Amino acid sequence: MLTHLNVQNFILIDKLDLSFENGLSVFTGETGAGKSILLDALSLVLGARGENRFVRKGEKQAVLSATFHLNKNHPVHDRLSEQGLESDEDLILRRTLSADGKSKAFINDQPVGLALLKEVGELLVEIHGQFATHSLLNPASHRITLDVYGQLEKELDEVQKSWKLWQERKKERVALEENLAHQAGEESYLQEAVDELDRLKPKAGEEEYLTNRRIALMNAEKLGETLKNIQSLADEEDQGAIALVSKMRLYLEQAERLAEKEAEPLLAELEQADSALQEISQRVEKWLADMGDETELAQIDDRLFALRDVARKHHVSLDELPELAHKLQKELDQIVHAEDQKADLMRQEEEAKIAYLEKAKTLSKERHRVAEKLQDEVILELPALKLEKARFTADIKEVEASETGIDQITFLIATNKGADLLPLHKCASGGELARFMLALKVNLNQSDGLTLIFDEIDTGISGATASAVGERLARLGEKHQTLVITHSPQVAGCGKHHYRVMKEEQEESTVTLVNKLTPTERVEEIARLLSGAHITDAARITAKELLER
Repeated sequence: MLTHLNVQNFILIDKLDLSFENGLSVFTGETGAGKSILLDALSLVLGARGENRFVRKGEKQAVLSATFHLNKNHPVHDRLSEQGLESDEDLILRRTLSADGKSKAFINDQPVGLALLKEVGELLVEIHGQFATHSLLNPASHRITLDVYGQLEKELDEVQKSWKLWQERKKERVALEENLAHQAGEESYLQEAVDELDRLKPKAGEEEYLTNRRIALMNAEKLGETLKNIQSLADEEDQGAIALVSKMRLYLEQAERLAEKEAEPLLAELEQADSALQEISQRVEKWLADMGDETELAQIDDRLFALRDVARKHHVSLDELPELAHKLQKELDQIVHAEDQKADLMRQEEEAKIAYLEKAKTLSKERHRVAEKLQDEVILELPALKLEKARFTADIKEVEASETGIDQITFLIATNKGADLLPLHKCASGGELARFMLALKVNLNQSDGLTLIFDEIDTGISGATASAVGERLARLGEKHQTLVITHSPQVAGCGKHHYRVMKEEQEESTVTLVNKLTPTERVEEIARLLSGAHITDAARITAKELLER
């Protein structure tokens, strides 16, 4: 709610500091006293367009600020958070306007753009009357208003969840179809690539093995000669190492017969030497057998060439070929089995759509019921507000499915007999529209933290009609902080707080002053509204009766 309004150097206002409370606050004053100036000042703080004529004559700039006290769930907090701005229970909007027409806007002393200031202002204050009306004049708000009025939040939440699931399934199906369309021309390419890799059957680490094997085969001739020399030294019939060890064993056996203890350990060592030489001979023989020949070298060259050619074709290393083969096979399998996947996704999408439409139709049915109830309640209010010829309906049309259902909701009114029903935003503003908005607002039972302002709501009415307007404003003030600028004593008498706006002639200028009235001062002011400049005792008595009532 609005708690303070501070205005300096604005048109006829020199310096003004007002405090506000909950409930209905009324502003009265003689014609031309400056009530509209006060509304201009607040509108400017809320983001209205500024003009250099607003700056008080002789001053360099006008400075205006408004302080609001917000509950923790107020939507302004989320909006400011999205912009990286901090907020707490007290929110200060400030606007400066220079004599040269330049303007600056601030929220909690942080400079902001005028668009954001205006957006925040529309979440804080709603003005009805000859000035722009926010919120309900925007058809986009009518669906939200009806849902809140009918307490349809649960049904709406179910629709939104169903919509989200439907759209997710649809997105998955579309993504698969797009992927299939992209891959359709690649199926033959993938099949060819998979077949080629399947024929080669590349293995991890194969390049290193083949390279080393190739080097070994290229050196096979020299290595073979060396190995044969080793084998010859070991196996030569008379002079080979094995033969010599055998001869040495014969001599030691003779020595053993002559000196048993001395020869025995030597014979054991010769046995070990003989075994070692036999092992060396066998391994060298196997080495020679495993060396391969020129045929194997050609096979290795052919395989390395084939593997490297495929790797270049797919822009990968040779060692990455096994992983590539797996990846391409998977892509090919997806294409082959895609129709089954597509059919499954289409089934899931259709099930989600049916579930959504079922919930959306249930919500639509509830909206129609709630719309009739709201229509009846608003129409009951209209005669007492001197709008007995007015008509109102919450028009619901079925539209394309969306997150909020299948309904487009528009509040339609006709304020004159025989006139066509038109959307609120297409009706002329003024007292009639303001009174209609009052009838609508009184029945909505919303508690959205808005401060409501009604200007010229009493235009063309008096007596019982004015009393009805005042009574409904007071009822509205129980749910919203409500400010009303009025010339009607009946409306003024319903206020919880009363402010008087007046002009005062000073030495070199005229200034607008605003004073909060005491109970005694209220009697005098309402009596003035009743009788004019000359206040009679009868007017004072009537004023007291109005206040007591």
